[in-house]
Amino acid sequence: MSMATSIRIRGQVQGVGFRPFVWHLATRLGITGNVLNDDDGVLIHAWGESPALENFRRQLSSDVPPLARIDSLEYLPIKDLQAPAGFEIVDSRSTGRISVSVAPDAATCPACLADIFDPLSRHYGYPFTSCTHCGPRLSITRSIPFDRPNTSMAPFSMCDACSSEYNNPADRRFHAQAHACPQCGPQLWFADAHGRRLNAPDGLAMDSIDLAAAALREGSIVAIKGIGGFHLAVDACNTDAVERLRARKQRDAKPFALMAADLESVTRFAHLDTAEAELMTSTEAPIVLLARKSDSERVADGVAPGQERLGFMLPYSPLHSLLMQRLEHPIVLTSGNLSDEPQCIDNNDALHRLSCIADAFLLHDREIVNRLDDSVAVVMAGLTHLLRRARGYAPAPLLLHDGFAAMPRVLAMGAEMKSTFCQLDTRQGTGKAVISQHIGDLENAASHDDFLTAMNLYAQMYGFEPQAIAVDKHPDYFSTRIGTDMSGTSGIPLIAVQHHHAHIAAVMAEHRMPPGNAPVLGVALDGLGYSEDGTIWGGEFLLADFTQYRRLGCFGHVPMPGGTRAIREPWRNTFAHLDSLGWDDIEATFSETDILKYLGSKPIALLRDMLGKQLNSPLTSSCGRLFDAVAAALGICRDEVSYEGQAAIELETLAWNARKPQQAPFPYAIDNDEENGLLTINWKPMWTALLGALSAGEDRAVLAASFHQTVSAAVCDLAVRLCHEHAVSSVVLCGGSFQNRLLLESVTRQLVARGLHVLSAQHLPLGDGGLALGQAAVAAATLQQGTTND
Repeated sequence: MSMATSIRIRGQVQGVGFRPFVWHLATRLGITGNVLNDDDGVLIHAWGESPALENFRRQLSSDVPPLARIDSLEYLPIKDLQAPAGFEIVDSRSTGRISVSVAPDAATCPACLADIFDPLSRHYGYPFTSCTHCGPRLSITRSIPFDRPNTSMAPFSMCDACSSEYNNPADRRFHAQAHACPQCGPQLWFADAHGRRLNAPDGLAMDSIDLAAAALREGSIVAIKGIGGFHLAVDACNTDAVERLRARKQRDAKPFALMAADLESVTRFAHLDTAEAELMTSTEAPIVLLARKSDSERVADGVAPGQERLGFMLPYSPLHSLLMQRLEHPIVLTSGNLSDEPQCIDNNDALHRLSCIADAFLLHDREIVNRLDDSVAVVMAGLTHLLRRARGYAPAPLLLHDGFAAMPRVLAMGAEMKSTFCQLDTRQGTGKAVISQHIGDLENAASHDDFLTAMNLYAQMYGFEPQAIAVDKHPDYFSTRIGTDMSGTSGIPLIAVQHHHAHIAAVMAEHRMPPGNAPVLGVALDGLGYSEDGTIWGGEFLLADFTQYRRLGCFGHVPMPGGTRAIREPWRNTFAHLDSLGWDDIEATFSETDILKYLGSKPIALLRDMLGKQLNSPLTSSCGRLFDAVAAALGICRDEVSYEGQAAIELETLAWNARKPQQAPFPYAIDNDEENGLLTINWKPMWTALLGALSAGEDRAVLAASFHQTVSAAVCDLAVRLCHEHAVSSVVLCGGSFQNRLLLESVTRQLVARGLHVLSAQHLPLGDGGLALGQAAVAAATLQQGTTND
């Protein structure tokens, strides 16, 4: 029996070859009708015999293109049973009511990779080759639907050959919006530090890449315009070149990312298991943190000083693939900026800002609309965890539990560090979260401007109008100020969300927990978070759901002498912990230890006076400051850190070097703070044992491993105790301190062994990069509960 139906498909279905996929499927099954893009996604009108239509429906969701993701399908009968003669793809239409998803940029597919290395292909050596299965998406998008006129490919008119492929439904480049070739597409050229071309204006792209490769082999620093921004590149095995890059970029110790030609090249320098290899070769192609090999080839020591891991990625664009084919060694490929500034995306801006760093430039004339840093990921406890979510992942939405579908739309402003924002969109009867790409630290004025630019662009792209604004409770965060100003101007309600509650809620939302779910025990370990009791939180055990939380336990509070100076100078935290033991006794008993001798050179009398008078010495339960304190005690980053988390990262590296990583923990205690109704982890026994071990001359790597075991054991003991007392079966691990692989894997393993269900972030960063989702979820649930109660 002949039937007709319309099929509405929502999800990541534009710019990913979905319409050609529908055309192929319909043609093969004898279905007639049409398919188009619109503001809601993809709309299909289909006529055919009942069995064929049923088969068509089934294969629509089971055999989707590589980059597509279907969030929902809706079927409605069509009354007009007059079937058209064939099946066609019709022009996109827009009504201005936008709810479709923009696809992330995708790494070069195998077919396009074969084209650029095939001398018989007209795409041979062309660094901007792409098709519907790969290439730029968000980075070139100005508005949606994702059609060529709405992208930075608009100025490039297709030649006859490209136009023929673009309009042929049977071709994999059918309606590939970035499609171009050497005759009609973007062009590449090589220039010196002053922007003067060093190859002929009509020179081949391959000539420019040859010149760039030669410069890298000679030790030059080359600025490369990629898909989402500029990178600075040097030969990773050239010590002098790496050190020169550090000096010019003003980046003292923070590790550099690396790019290698292929997996075989990676394994010359780092260990690589199956999960890590799959992650590196995925369409997202992130930087993956890998364990460094100690008995093989080595990159320059300056690439990742004090690190056990190296961050490797594979070429994810034709330009990178063509360049790496010409090089014998991996290259450093770090963001094209001075330290803490946003990555350059414009040619003139790059020549202005990077000419003091780069010796030469590899440039092209396709505009980068949206800045995209490289994503960073790591495999821990057998699962992929994102540390930075940007190219390849953003802005793919996260689907939330259906319970969020009826809630208000929320714009969440995120944190101060590792900033992202989130649009919690409940239009079309679904709850989905669009989280921006990583933007950076808003303390930097340029990042602050970048945040506003990106937020305005997302609002335009998605036609998003929030019904509420969510911010962190810290009143001095730039993101909080921006949200507060927006609320004041627009009259939109403002919801302030506690930092660690947002961390926990982000993991709950990512794992699609329902708004009315039973509370979890959230273990939030990080550097600093604004509290409501006058202290600074950072080692927290909270009983939480989406609308409320209750603090059940924490790390013992210790002062931060000098306030924010203690973040930059780890020795101050060491002193604060030792002073809590009784400084005079500690000094008398352990005066011959290296750390006591070191502290003796500091203004201890002044600091003790500050602590006694409670001057600029706020109390904190911070896990990050505890790691800083122990790191300094073991001789790591005592005077100052040059980037966030440096002391903790190098302490973890030292622990990995222990001859027997599974060391016995130091003693600790769990105290009952009856005045505040809290259970607190008392680290004083650990400090006494650690000082004793230092006095005995024990190996520092062994002591670092024992410290990690101590924190893991204490966290698990308190978590299990609280779960039993409050009848909780699920534990959420969150906060930047859980980026520590030793800590996350040990805590997860022990909690699972004790019968608890453990959740942690995977699709969003463990640290502040995922905070905006938690803010949005808490704000939406809180407003919904208030409406329901009214």
